[in-house]
Amino acid sequence: MPDWRYTKGLHDLGNGCWAWLQPDGGWGWSNAGLIVDDDQSLLVDTLFDLPLTREMLDGMRRAVPAAAKIGTLVNTHTNGDHTHGNQLVEGAEIVGTSMLREEMERLSPERFSELMRNWRAFGEAGAFLHETMGRHFSFEGIESRPPTRTFDGELRLQVGGKEVRLIDVGPAHTKSDVLVHVPQDRTVFTGDILFHGGHPVVWAGPVSNWIKACDLILGWDVETIVPGHGPIATKQAVRDLKAYLEFVTREARARFDAGMSVEDAARDIALDSFGHWNDSERIIVNVHTLYREFEAAGGTAREVPLDEVIRLFAMMARYHRERHGGDSHTH
Repeated sequence: MPDWRYTKGLHDLGNGCWAWLQPDGGWGWSNAGLIVDDDQSLLVDTLFDLPLTREMLDGMRRAVPAAAKIGTLVNTHTNGDHTHGNQLVEGAEIVGTSMLREEMERLSPERFSELMRNWRAFGEAGAFLHETMGRHFSFEGIESRPPTRTFDGELRLQVGGKEVRLIDVGPAHTKSDVLVHVPQDRTVFTGDILFHGGHPVVWAGPVSNWIKACDLILGWDVETIVPGHGPIATKQAVRDLKAYLEFVTREARARFDAGMSVEDAARDIALDSFGHWNDSERIIVNVHTLYREFEAAGGTAREVPLDEVIRLFAMMARYHRERHGGDSHTH
């Protein structure tokens, strides 16, 4: 595999697959993908705001003639850093799972924009949201564009003569997480099932589902892996992420059984070989999700309401501040 450089912009993966990368891959700095064959094209995800998505689409159109009119847009999951630019892909069929469509209709970008505008009302959680995302992105003018075609489980699409497999491996990172697999090109676009060089964040779980998704990728004949965040990867990055999820599960279980709180447990877990990854404060959310799983005792953990999400961001702010001083976000 080539020694891919982790630089902003379009990267030619060969065989008609492309990746749009956004270093450093931290909060909101997501990747997207482009799959072309003949005069047909499929876009994997949009970006967090309209200016960034417009810049990406312009860059793709300059470099790839087939991107002049993108026929299909696949959203891997519902988070805004993978969907907020949907309205700019005019005329495309937007494909996503039924659960993704349901979530996008319920959690509108207008609500998110209002939250980011009023960040001061949420104390240290709001300040952390502003520092990590609010001041870097523009959330104005974004309109919800949910999927126009939905599926459950698996869907096979054609881009020219090329087969593209969409496989829902969620709930894991979110309630629905789609892998975009291009078998003949030995390439997979993972959405946020893979964070490369950064800590994953398990908003939904169960963590065991995410581990199964890692095993699925590891069982495929793939050479090039485009993560949702971070540099282009090989299977080693998937093995590393799986090891992290297994490690955090073991460590959280021991502290749950000992009666420690989520915040105390997260602070007590020594990240060791994962300590150099970005955004270590996400251990807070991951322990919280695992505690919900342990409490459910094999059942389905409840959805996390907004006030609890705000509480988690406050905990993450404290965790980050303790490890990085007064700077609210460093990499």
